[in-house]
Amino acid sequence: MLDDRARLLLKTLIERYIADGQPIGSRTLSRASGLELSPATIRNVMSDLEELGLIVSPHTSAGRVPTARGYRLFVDTMLTAQRQDLPAPSLAPDQPQKVIASAAHLLSNLSQFVGVVMAPKRSSVFHHIEFLRLSERRLLLIIVAPDGDVQNRVLFTETDHSPAELTEASNYLNTHYAGMAIEQVRARLHQEVDRLRGEVAGLMQAAVQAGSEALTEAQDEVIISGERNLLSVSDFSGDMNQLRRAFDLFEQKAQLLRLLDVSSQAEGVRIFIGGESQTVPVEDLSVVSAPYEVDGQVVGTLGVIGPTRMPYDRMIQIVDITSRLVSNALSQSKQGSA
Repeated sequence: MLDDRARLLLKTLIERYIADGQPIGSRTLSRASGLELSPATIRNVMSDLEELGLIVSPHTSAGRVPTARGYRLFVDTMLTAQRQDLPAPSLAPDQPQKVIASAAHLLSNLSQFVGVVMAPKRSSVFHHIEFLRLSERRLLLIIVAPDGDVQNRVLFTETDHSPAELTEASNYLNTHYAGMAIEQVRARLHQEVDRLRGEVAGLMQAAVQAGSEALTEAQDEVIISGERNLLSVSDFSGDMNQLRRAFDLFEQKAQLLRLLDVSSQAEGVRIFIGGESQTVPVEDLSVVSAPYEVDGQVVGTLGVIGPTRMPYDRMIQIVDITSRLVSNALSQSKQGSA
């Protein structure tokens, strides 16, 4: 589609725009590219690039800026991610919630944009269940997963249960069902309910239902860190509508979850650029994301959200390093709790 000269000029224009944030004129482009071309020749090439929808001229300037399509061509065919000097980050093995919260904070700090981490897809298998009486007809259900992750849920019961009944119910579940998925427990319990005392059977069924709901909710968790960093990005300071849409994206999370879920289905780092599709609903935002693993299995996704005018090579390195750190921390944590 482009000859070598046009590709070099487009690459130079985008790199200069990312660095300076100002529309790039033909004279600047001539100096930065190192090509001995007349201003007229460069203007002709820029005109061709504009016709192809790769750059555009803002109303207030004679210079050009990249479009979403231009950024896409740049990151797909021209970007060479060079190793840069980054701080040596680390993530200690811990419970999954703490690891992903630390990872979101790390992504935000390193990028100076927004860090996002989709919580690991949790196994519905439970290792231990316990009931704790909070008050009359109000219990705390504690579910411990094989990896040590803990889910808590408050249960409201129709009758008040004695400590002996709570112990009986937890002992029965732990003895007969530990190591099984919650849905398997539900099916087995339904078959065996006639053999159990009514009060205890009802309590166990309520526990299984609450456990299933808790695990479902946990799957939809997205940890976000550093939203306020966008307030200092010049690209947004003059456009409150774009900034408001960005914060709506963080608050609603549904579109963010769909985006991260798409990322988890691919290997390595992926880049989504706002304005090129409905994948990123805010025109001036880009997302650099990568999946992370536990013992070789993809369980979630993380990434950096920032302006389309971001240093993509640096963001790729930050996201890649963090995904490896999270994978190692969660895998070590799982081995430690096994």
